[in-house]
Amino acid sequence: MAISGQLDLIIIGVIFFWLVFLSVIFYNLYNHYQKLTKGVNKKNLKTVLDELLENCNKESLKIEDLAKEIQKLEHESLYSIQKIGLVRFNPFSETGGNQSFSLAVLDGEDSGLVLTSLHSREITRVYSKAVKKGKAEGYELSAEEKQAIKNAKKIK
Repeated sequence: MAISGQLDLIIIGVIFFWLVFLSVIFYNLYNHYQKLTKGVNKKNLKTVLDELLENCNKESLKIEDLAKEIQKLEHESLYSIQKIGLVRFNPFSETGGNQSFSLAVLDGEDSGLVLTSLHSREITRVYSKAVKKGKAEGYELSAEEKQAIKNAKKIK
């Protein structure tokens, strides 16, 4: 009978620890439920969760709309001025300093224009040439103009 008494105590101990374990789990679940329904008057958990899912769906739609708008803006920004390159130089030996320049103004597709100013003692002349995809459109580019385009392409 002594072995039977010890076995009973072991079984009671196991049952006791099992009840403590289940009580801890229940307490954690209860606290979680209380946090979910905090500030909710006379609503059940299903209603609260339905509202959360509805709000989540609305926010997902807003995020999709924002992603589309970002793509549209990125596409449109390709056609705005994004790259600028400048080269100063001295084309004539009779003038001092690098007072002449070539300025490349390009969009996201490397199209735009190159402005070149040639300064001499008597006059300053300004020329512009169209650029399409990094190449001259209709005119030959000078070395300085090519360098200005190259400098502009470095900028990203």
